[in-house]
Amino acid sequence: MDAIDEVLNRIEQQKEEPELPEGITALELLRLAYRGKVKLTPQQARCAIESLPYETPKLSATAHVNYDFAAELEKAVERAKVRSGLPVLRVINAQPVEQLPAEKLKDPFARYTNNYRRR
Repeated sequence: MDAIDEVLNRIEQQKEEPELPEGITALELLRLAYRGKVKLTPQQARCAIESLPYETPKLSATAHVNYDFAAELEKAVERAKVRSGLPVLRVINAQPVEQLPAEKLKDPFARYTNNYRRR
């Protein structure tokens, strides 16, 4: 009976989830896990791995820009003033559309063809 109690005690100890510190991020938790300082359950490890891209996303590019918004806006306004001097485009062949009589519109279509076979 002592051997069975010992095995049951080990199983109960393994069921206890390890205590994790509050406010720790997935990256820090995984670093502690692979250094052997914390023992994670498979579910905790999977959750940390899945949440890692959301907590610490990879950066594809980083730029440091010295940008003056007011100066760029003034340049854009000046460019718009220069462009407004372009000639106004006109519609080619702008003629009124010929009105058809109502009697002609009531007639069936002369060239109505149905390419689908009817059975």
